[in-house]
Amino acid sequence: MALKSNKLFFLILKLVISSVLLYFVLSRTGVERVLSTLKGMNPAAFIFAIFLYLFAQLLSTLRWRLLLPGVLGLRKLFSLYMIGCFFNTLLPGIIGGDAVKAFYLYKAIGKSSLTIASIFMDRYLGFTMLMAICTVAFPFGYTYLLGSRIEWLLPLVVLSFIIASFLLFGLRLGKSIKIVSGFYDYFHAYRHQKTIIGKALLISVIVQLSNIFAVYILALGLGEHISFIVFLIFLPLIILFTMLPISISGLGVRESAFVVLFGLIGIKPEIATALSLSWFLSSAVGSLLGLIEYMRYKREKETGSVTGG
Repeated sequence: MALKSNKLFFLILKLVISSVLLYFVLSRTGVERVLSTLKGMNPAAFIFAIFLYLFAQLLSTLRWRLLLPGVLGLRKLFSLYMIGCFFNTLLPGIIGGDAVKAFYLYKAIGKSSLTIASIFMDRYLGFTMLMAICTVAFPFGYTYLLGSRIEWLLPLVVLSFIIASFLLFGLRLGKSIKIVSGFYDYFHAYRHQKTIIGKALLISVIVQLSNIFAVYILALGLGEHISFIVFLIFLPLIILFTMLPISISGLGVRESAFVVLFGLIGIKPEIATALSLSWFLSSAVGSLLGLIEYMRYKREKETGSVTGG
């Protein structure tokens, strides 16, 4: 009972934070101006962004399959991945998408350590390459941050990530905990399989660049010609802010970050807000495939026809 009350409390808190931040952003930009900007978007750019989103999820599934060799077929894993995307994007605060993926994967293979470790490593490798991309781009785009209050935020984030990775993998903190110990066994088994890890990292680069390119295309669809380097610098920071578990699907946090960061290069607040919302909407539309998969999966389960293929 207490656990349910805590979940409800944090859900309400996230709703309040998202609502307050959205109100602050929209009151500054003007709802009418934001809607007018969104209406002026090239539909082809929005549709292309949806396809890029789905392409990135398919590649992410391929990466996940590399970390789960011989467990389930690509079709089944893609279904689970999209279900997770749907819960992450459109049903946040109720249950996390990764938790949903973990639940169904565990039901299919019956191995809790492998389930948790594979999902963590899938996320970790993706975030690793996101940090690598922005690190490479930083020297070329440093002038966009020069003199701002967040001038050294990106290097600080990268350094913190490196330290956290060392503590997790180098010192193996938490190895005395049973479920965490299973994760280290999984990591130890993979650390010498350079081919698999290399392929997973390469896929991660393409996934992250696809996500960043989708926002770039949306900006073009709004008539804004912004250097791609800007997106390589700003998007990792925005993604990091959005990942903080303080809002509903990052709403409010993401829009605030867009306004602040793109404001550094002279982008009007209403355009930055419209760009942020169009990114969220394109992802939300793409994640509806996860709803279809979830309904199909539930029907198959009811009829007893669920397979591991």
